[in-house]
Amino acid sequence: MAREEGLRRAVMALQAIAFYLLATVTVVAGLCVVSARNPVHSVLFLILSFFSAAGLFVLMGAEFLAMLLVVVYVGAVAVLFLFVVMMLDVDFAALRQGFAQYAPIGAIIGGFLAFEMVLVATAVSSHGAAAGNDTPMAAAEGLSNAETIGRVLYTDYIYFFQAAGLVLL
Repeated sequence: MAREEGLRRAVMALQAIAFYLLATVTVVAGLCVVSARNPVHSVLFLILSFFSAAGLFVLMGAEFLAMLLVVVYVGAVAVLFLFVVMMLDVDFAALRQGFAQYAPIGAIIGGFLAFEMVLVATAVSSHGAAAGNDTPMAAAEGLSNAETIGRVLYTDYIYFFQAAGLVLL
């Protein structure tokens, strides 16, 4: 009994560390988005903040929203990046000259992202993503995240969902 309690505390501590790390990275990356002078760097910081926010969604047990954030928003940011490069006529020859200078910074950021992914994967694999969270609708009916979101969206919030669709149309 004491061993299970110790294991539960260790998992909660790991989830807390992952949360604070991901939240800090999200906030710092968000600040870098608005303070970066180079629009290309700003977009890369935005992508970093999206990945960190997706990690926060995974920690909360909302894997579907995390996947949606990465696929939709990072994909949209990639298109935005393409248009920014096309509209600003960025001189790639000048960018390639400083590549070796920025390679260590890129390696550090890449290592940090890899560390975040390992941290989130470890927290999720040990007793699931939502070990301490109560999800009454999903737990009571045995539904996945996508089914739970669909049921709530199409029952409780159907008018808001239709209004949003009308606005987007």
